[in-house]
Amino acid sequence: MIQIQDKLVSSELFEEKFICHLEKCLGNCCVYGDAGAPLEDDEAKILEEEFEKIRPFIRPEGAKAIDEQGKWLIDTDGDKVTPLIMGEECAYTIFENNIAMCCIEKAFEKGALDFRKPVSCHLYPIRISKVGNYTALNYHKWGICEPARVLGKKEGLPVFRFLKDAITRCFGENFYNELELVYNELNKQ
Repeated sequence: MIQIQDKLVSSELFEEKFICHLEKCLGNCCVYGDAGAPLEDDEAKILEEEFEKIRPFIRPEGAKAIDEQGKWLIDTDGDKVTPLIMGEECAYTIFENNIAMCCIEKAFEKGALDFRKPVSCHLYPIRISKVGNYTALNYHKWGICEPARVLGKKEGLPVFRFLKDAITRCFGENFYNELELVYNELNKQ
């Protein structure tokens, strides 16, 4: 782990390569997992307050799951998460050309919403956790993302660079710039 500001950053964010390859993985991170997408408190509030702006983008199965379970729920670990459709994909998942996508992000892209999507989704494959007074950024390696690792290696793109927009959204441009400095320092010859 490398300390940058009040963050503990896994060296894997600099070492591992990654580029989402939706044509190969089909967006399966929206479909599989133990629970829905983790939500921050303010994100759960946004889903409550802005839901009617999202509703037109939700497919019927998702709307049914949300009507039955709520716009978000508490999982077995006590965390706020999105509901699932029949224990499978996130209720906010839509499919375009057989690729799973986020209808929240679709609403954002169409200008219906100012909220892009949950941070946990935007930052993936980085997972955030608290370690004392620090925020830890760890690389999560999941089998369904093998095509992303293959493409990332082919293109030579480290995880943190692939996630530049998400990291900047969550932690600011200065933090991202410090990641670049650390990466350059680690790769000096």
